Amino acid sequence: MNLYTIPLSRSVKQILMMVADALMIVLALAFSFVLLGKDFFDQDQRFYFYLSLATTVSILVFIRIGLYRALVLYMGLQSGFLILQGVTAASCLLAASYFFAKTPESSDLSILPIFWMIALLLIGGTRFFAKVLLQSLIQNFRPKEPVIIYGAGSSGMQLLVALQNGDQYLPVAFVDDSRNLIGNTVHGIRVYSPNTLYELIESFSVRQIFLAIPSATHGERKEILNRLEHHPVHVKTVPDLFDMVSGKMGVDEIRDIDIEDLLGRDIVPPNPELLGACITNQSVMVTGAGGSIGSELCRQIIAINPSRLILLDTFEFGLYKLEAELMEKLQSIEGGGNIEIVSLLGSVGNRLQMENAIRSFKVDTVYHVAAYKQVPMVEKNVVEGVQNNIFGTLVSAQAAEKFKVKNFVLISTDKAVRPTNFMGATKRFAEQVLQALAARESATKFSMVRFGNVLGSSGSVVPLFRRQIGMGGPVTVTHPEVTRYFMTVQEAAQLVIQAGSMATGGDVFVLDMHEPIKIIDLAKKMVHLMGFEVKDENSYRGDIAIEYTGLRPGEKLYEELLIGESVTGTEHPKIMRAKEETLSWSELEVLLSKLELACKLIDLKEIRKLLMKAVVGFEPKDEVSDPQCEGQQEQSTQTKSQRAKITPLFKD
Repeated sequence: MNLYTIPLSRSVKQILMMVADALMIVLALAFSFVLLGKDFFDQDQRFYFYLSLATTVSILVFIRIGLYRALVLYMGLQSGFLILQGVTAASCLLAASYFFAKTPESSDLSILPIFWMIALLLIGGTRFFAKVLLQSLIQNFRPKEPVIIYGAGSSGMQLLVALQNGDQYLPVAFVDDSRNLIGNTVHGIRVYSPNTLYELIESFSVRQIFLAIPSATHGERKEILNRLEHHPVHVKTVPDLFDMVSGKMGVDEIRDIDIEDLLGRDIVPPNPELLGACITNQSVMVTGAGGSIGSELCRQIIAINPSRLILLDTFEFGLYKLEAELMEKLQSIEGGGNIEIVSLLGSVGNRLQMENAIRSFKVDTVYHVAAYKQVPMVEKNVVEGVQNNIFGTLVSAQAAEKFKVKNFVLISTDKAVRPTNFMGATKRFAEQVLQALAARESATKFSMVRFGNVLGSSGSVVPLFRRQIGMGGPVTVTHPEVTRYFMTVQEAAQLVIQAGSMATGGDVFVLDMHEPIKIIDLAKKMVHLMGFEVKDENSYRGDIAIEYTGLRPGEKLYEELLIGESVTGTEHPKIMRAKEETLSWSELEVLLSKLELACKLIDLKEIRKLLMKAVVGFEPKDEVSDPQCEGQQEQSTQTKSQRAKITPLFKD
């Protein structure tokens, strides 16, 4: 048992401290007498009476200013000021007792400044000594883990204080890129150059580095992470936003690095005019609102002050959670009380519901997000994928056109470009539906926004990798050469809103996704930055193995964003406009009729044939089979692990 764990109540500890302070006041006065060559014990009785009174009142002053509410273990600058106030008050009370005592020594007030200094040393010094002693005892019984803080600025200093007051981490060094800081000492911790990281890690046996650089851009953070990747440490970071007013940062706010830091993408500030053109003071509908992209769109939309936001989804719990979140968020938005939020459970394929909702709520803008987007799942549920992605878009678009909705924006995907899977083919077909409707000079401006993978969305590899690494591996990657485009869900939603505002009718907007990233490189980076080594043929002593599972049905090695070569810029540097060939409405009508019949008959071969006819570049890798019909042969190249039985959704 140590002093920190002595089982005494808080009130008992406070009483003991009051008694100790009273003794130290008397002791300070006695030392003052000795220093002046006087005898403390050879005084008049009145002197001792007024001294006792002054000491008692001093303790009451200590209580009043809150000195005994401060925990010794967590004493800081604020507690020092309280001690200074209390000792000064005690000195004044002692001066008053001298006046009333009327002893021969009363005329000699030189003792008061001496008393003030000794009392300050005894009362304050003993407390800070006790703090150091307690911290030492705690550390001996509960050793702290040594860590390095990268960034010696204000955020780093706040983090240092939080860690020093905690019982989990022991900051041993600062690392900073600034030459002005290198070599200095901040709160007793020396600042080193990044070039000395290896030596620091070895000397202090460090296993974790905390990034305290919230003001750095993603590009700057990526550069730092590239340097840290080769060290055997787990890299964590503090959030971009924290309580700067209180100057406090909790240890529990330290988290794993954001994947956008690995991408090095810096978001271009949005254009306020483009953001508000289709939203401010208008009635806006988001289909598929309960999903990751749809919900982020809704969060950004209510910040732009629509008159009404209609949330439509078949996912009841997702819709419930989003509605509760948005209602809470409205309380912090200026004018949020004037924004109406309407939640609708329903399908985009329900024509009567879509028409009734658009008419009843006088919708001005529709963001059509509702779609099935998981490639393997749509490969095994082709009919439902066609019904939702193609006919759901058709029904929604025709309802919008019928009631003269101003803007209809389809959220598309890079998998719609020369697709090898049914999900991509259905999304490209849906794009052509909007392009054909726009060609009829509709009052509604139809447009589509095409982009790649969204970080943090359902099915994203990043949370999967993080979970697999946390469980000790293996990390599963489909193929060593597979590459993908990535974008954060916040940036994607922001660009979708701005792109829709630039629509003239039939526009295909393509978002600038930067360079594609190899999934295997992303997996290795995450393993390294979580403090582990990759186990492979070159390193049998590694921690986390990477396994290749093979490309999933319909999956491509590389994704594309453009079908043709004709692309032009727009008002926004990260949004391009593509000009692509499409079918006329008369041609699509015929295909849609045949496709509808094929879906009713669950004729997957006919669906495949029709999609190949409608979608340029659609080249499914395997012959499609009908798992709902008995006697059909399964795909010859499909492995047993990839086969799946599905419940019939339609019957002849």
